[in-house]
Amino acid sequence: MIIGSMDTLDENHVDYPAIIQKALAFLREHDFTKMEDGKYPIEGDKCFANLQRYNTRPEDDCKPETHRKFVDIQYMVDGEEFMGWCPLSPDLEESAPYDEERDVTFYKALVPDSSIVLSPGCFAVLYPEDVHRPQASVGEESCRVTKVVVKVAIDSL
Repeated sequence: MIIGSMDTLDENHVDYPAIIQKALAFLREHDFTKMEDGKYPIEGDKCFANLQRYNTRPEDDCKPETHRKFVDIQYMVDGEEFMGWCPLSPDLEESAPYDEERDVTFYKALVPDSSIVLSPGCFAVLYPEDVHRPQASVGEESCRVTKVVVKVAIDSL
């Protein structure tokens, strides 16, 4: 997992693959507060953005997940959420088998459990070996968020 902020993107000196640079440029160039929820193409089926608005939930209601075909770039536009993370390992127990159509495997828990807070302007680049638990509330109260999840096909890296 790579964590960053749009405010310091140019200073981070991370040598992202070209398609991830294109996705980050897309995130930087759009005002998502004025756009409708939905899917936005960046580079055909190889790279696209999903704009979504939702209320965060209690951590126990959020499922850890991985993807095999796509890298996720999760970018927080407005609000904040607690994102759990751990590396993919044999210690993890699946709660549902891999769903090829949705490109997702769900797990019972993160082992070990690490977390970050995604706040406005922050993003996380999540590779197939990054188990992540998005959409959790920070603290006791639910929060309305606007988030963009960019999907980048693994075979385009």
